[in-house]
Amino acid sequence: MRSHYHCVYKLKYHLVLVTKYRNKCFTDEILTRLEVIFREQCAKWDVEVLEFGGEDDHIHLMLELHPNIEPAKLINSLKTVSSRLVRKEYQEHMTKYYWKPALWSRAYCLITAGGAPLEVLADYIANQDRPK
Repeated sequence: MRSHYHCVYKLKYHLVLVTKYRNKCFTDEILTRLEVIFREQCAKWDVEVLEFGGEDDHIHLMLELHPNIEPAKLINSLKTVSSRLVRKEYQEHMTKYYWKPALWSRAYCLITAGGAPLEVLADYIANQDRPK
């Protein structure tokens, strides 16, 4: 649990980003660079990157966010910055896959993660000691 002024929170998300057209354009070097980019950008947003992983056509991030952060705005920023930097730094490699300035699919997958299973939480809420 973390706290900030008047709130206590534990907000963890699993984010999956896929390349446009699921092109298999990531190399080990590019994935390493993407991890650095995402960690730097998340630090600017006061977001903690708990885990990073990826394959040749997608990446996974486990993030811990503050309640004031709008996930959609964070994700848009991460995709924009990483796309611009990777396309610039690996221009020769990326032009084999994309003729337009693109890297990520417009879609993304964001799933809440961590904490108790839903059944345990639902049971806890349903069985509160309600005053008579």
